[in-house]
Amino acid sequence: MTTQHTNGKAGSAKIVTTNTGRILRVDPNEAAPVAPAPAHPVVIDPARRTDVLFRVRRDEGHEISAWWMIGAFVVTSGLVILLLSGVPGIA
Repeated sequence: MTTQHTNGKAGSAKIVTTNTGRILRVDPNEAAPVAPAPAHPVVIDPARRTDVLFRVRRDEGHEISAWWMIGAFVVTSGLVILLLSGVPGIA
């Protein structure tokens, strides 16, 4: 986390960049109390984040076959062609 001090009209403000890249402006007069650090470091698996819906980390040797992706492409393309064939006015 990086910090930077700026001098503004309302006094000195502290700009904090979090680990995720979010930039926050913190007024030292309104700073929240600091919570104690956990006894052990928290390890967050990026594949299990709440904003990731279908990503799953699999063990070595258990990756999905590329043929599933090829098959999904062929089925999706066929479905699009089938649906567009019913639209009148297309050559």
